[in-house]
Amino acid sequence: MSNIAAIFLKQIKDTLKNKTVLIQFLMFPLITLVMQNTIKLDNMPENFFVNLFSVMYIGMAPLTSTAAIISEEKETGTLRSLMMSNVSPIQYLVATGGYVFLLCIGGCAILCAAGGYTGSCAAVFMALCAFGTLVSVFLGAAIGVFSTGQMMATSITVPVMLVLSFLPMLSMFNSTIEKIARFFYSQQISTLINKIGDFSLNLESMVIMAANIIITLILFLTAYKKRGLV
Repeated sequence: MSNIAAIFLKQIKDTLKNKTVLIQFLMFPLITLVMQNTIKLDNMPENFFVNLFSVMYIGMAPLTSTAAIISEEKETGTLRSLMMSNVSPIQYLVATGGYVFLLCIGGCAILCAAGGYTGSCAAVFMALCAFGTLVSVFLGAAIGVFSTGQMMATSITVPVMLVLSFLPMLSMFNSTIEKIARFFYSQQISTLINKIGDFSLNLESMVIMAANIIITLILFLTAYKKRGLV
């Protein structure tokens, strides 16, 4: 716990110095607040912007932030120093990922309030966002550890981020894309959020979402070992 707490506090201090990371957690919630309250179109689904941007948010912010933090620490040698101080991969992931996770949950709470969700709907919305954020953190951690530096991490993160964030939106207009997108956690979360008033978790969604989180965690642990950090 002392290792986790120390790394967690370190990430807080680093973020206060690096405002570009902090902005990623605030950008989508603020954009959503503006669009939700200023744009009204005929036949537009209820909470259209909240539901759309919440999926984009959990597909972008935690993924890019985690990858950026870890790749920077690799490049500066900080990660290697932590490993030599007996920090295990799980401890590092819990501390760094937990920090990103909490910041993202704060952003999701703003999105939830913007949508006017209360009671059970708010609980379902936050639970879905929490799950999506967790998967994105694992995936971002895998990319950050695998990358040799920040430039490589960015070149990998950007296309992955675009796929996860924009597939749910594109699937609304193309049935072929929807058939492919349903195997990604972001699409499953998008589908469930859009049915939040009549929420039901079917077997296919549970299997796909469970498979996504297991695969991303395995990718992180594999990258950690492959890069000689254990």
